[in-house]
Formats: sequence, structure tokens, C-alpha cells
Amino acid sequence: MGMMDEMMESMMAGMSKEEKQDMMAKMMEKFFADMTAEDKQKMIEQMMPKMMEGVNMMEIMPKMMAGMMGGRESGGGMMGMMSGMMAGAQGTEMTMMPRMMSVMMPQCLSVMLPNIPKEQRIDFVLKMVTILLEQGSVGMSDEEKKDFVAKVVEKVRT
Repeated sequence: MGMMDEMMESMMAGMSKEEKQDMMAKMMEKFFADMTAEDKQKMIEQMMPKMMEGVNMMEIMPKMMAGMMGGRESGGGMMGMMSGMMAGAQGTEMTMMPRMMSVMMPQCLSVMLPNIPKEQRIDFVLKMVTILLEQGSVGMSDEEKKDFVAKVVEKVRT
């Protein structure tokens, strides 16, 4: 074990869980300050498999999303910005959220779903398909909805 490892082990041995979390939050800001988005992405790709070991994604994702969206502060943080984007606020970000979600969600689901137990995965998929069909057909006539559902069913069968 190197000197740095020994120092870290010694320092962290006397810290509570809360102190470790507080220290990590303060260090993160400084650590990432001069990194490019590409640097961060490479680091995440290397760290994620180790970080995800033993983690129940069905439990943690809603908590993470709530925190990113402003948590307890209604309309605060990212939630206010995202609400504006979703509602069609003026500015260039008006179409950013739907575009971002249409790229990110399929990728997230392809990574996440195989790691969910079969029964939970089935419930999740049924819930998502229902939401996608209901919200995807908003503003469509009955005939358009029928065609939309037929396209989805055809895609699922092939």
C-alpha cells in the first residue's frame, strides 16, 4: 500500500458516514472544476461498473432524479428549468428536453433493464408502455391513435 493510500485510510477511519459524504461533496466541486465533459465521461465509463456493484437501481434512480430535479424545493434547481422546457418556455432550450430524453432514455433502459429482476422488469415495462402509449397519443384523433397503436404492436412483433 502506498503512502497516499495509508494517509487516506488513516484519515477516513475516524470519520462518520456523514463526514465522509460532506468531504466528498466539497472535494467533487474542486476535482471536476477544470475537467472537460469528455474527461468526465471517460471517468464515468471507468467508474460506473465498480460503483454499481450491489446497487438496486430500481430504488436509487427515483431518488437521484428527484435530487437532480430540485428535490424538496418546488420549482427550484433543475426542476424549474426543466418545467419551463417541458412547458415550452421561450428560448433555445424549448426543444432541448424532448430531444435529450429521446436519446438518453433508450440508452438508459438498455443498460438498466437487464439488471432488474424479471418480475419487477415486467411490471416496469408494462407501466412504461402504458405511459408511452397514453402520452405519445395526446392530441391525436381516434384514427391516429389506432394507427399509432398498430405501429407499436407491429414493431413489438418484429
